[in-house]
This record gives sequence, structure tokens and C-alpha cells, in this order.
Amino acid sequence: MEFRESRTRENLMRAFAGESQARNRYTFAAAAAKSAGLHWVERVFRLTAEQEKEHAELFIAHLAQCEGENIHIDGSYPVENGAWTPDRLLRSAQHNEYEEANTIYPSFAAVAREEGFPAVASTFELIAAIEKTHGDRFGLLARRAEESRLFTAQQEVPWLCLNCGHVHYGTQAPPVCPVCKHAQGYFVRVEGTEILSPGS
Repeated sequence: MEFRESRTRENLMRAFAGESQARNRYTFAAAAAKSAGLHWVERVFRLTAEQEKEHAELFIAHLAQCEGENIHIDGSYPVENGAWTPDRLLRSAQHNEYEEANTIYPSFAAVAREEGFPAVASTFELIAAIEKTHGDRFGLLARRAEESRLFTAQQEVPWLCLNCGHVHYGTQAPPVCPVCKHAQGYFVRVEGTEILSPGS
């Protein structure tokens, strides 16, 4: 099939638009988390925003042969308010990431394979797996925020101060870092730094 006549061409632009919007939503959410004093949540949103930018670059790279064209697409994207509480922002992000991982990108990959674009299909599949990881990460933090457990643990664990690097051992992060005097919101559990592990 001719690429310029394919649904894959439009799906790549939809994916580019979606990743670009996700990047902005997560930047807004990071600002909300920072305002709430949740500095680890802020950093997770910022990290994910940068990863979404990379995804957008991968999708737009597949459209190189359409340089200079305008590609008309339709689509629907979530409206989110940066004034939401961090736990609601995390749950919304989890939902959106799982929708990409489980529905949108697998369907785009299937179309790309059917139309004869295996490299594009592979990109959709690989990024879908990453979005699943994002959803797991947001879900873990959302659950802990909902249960007021962002700074407590069921057993003694190491807590890292994001500002100075001090490590505190205990079932909860200290209210203030004993070294740099930064607030509790700068502490994060060391194990896995909640980046990859969906555990509790």
C-alpha cells in the first residue's frame, strides 16, 4: 500500500498529537504536585513528560516522507484541570496510559501490519509496553496518595532526600530532613524508587 494513502500515516499523526498533549498534561500535573509539596510525584510527572516527548519524536520520524504536508486527523483527547488533587491527576494519568497501552497502540499496530508497515507496527507495540509501565507507576503512586501512604511503609525501608541525598531508615519519612532541613515532600522510598516496580 502507498504510505500516503494509508491509515497508518494518520494513526502516526494521531499518536504524535496524543503524545504531545500528554507531555503538556504531565507538565501541568508536575506543577500541581510541586505546589502540593510532593516533589517525588512532581519528578515522576516530569520524567514521564520527557519520555512522552521521545515517543512523539519516534512517531514523527516515521512521517519523514510526508515532510511539508499537512495531515488532517480527527481524535478525542482528555480535558484535565491542573488544579485537581495529585491523587486524581495520578489516576487520570494511569487511565490514559493504560488506554494507549491496551487499546489505542495495539490497534494502530494491527493496522500498520495489515497495511505492510512492520517497522511502524513494532514502534507502536514497543511504546505500548512503555505506556503500560507508565500506567503501573502512576497507579502505584495514586494508591499510596489515596491511602495517605506516600511517606509511610508497612516495614522499615530506606527513604532518600531528593535535595541532599540523606538516607533515613524507618517506617516513615521524617517530617524534615535532619541534614538540609527540606520538608518531608522531598523524600522518596529508595527501593525501586517507584519507577518500575508496581509493588506496594
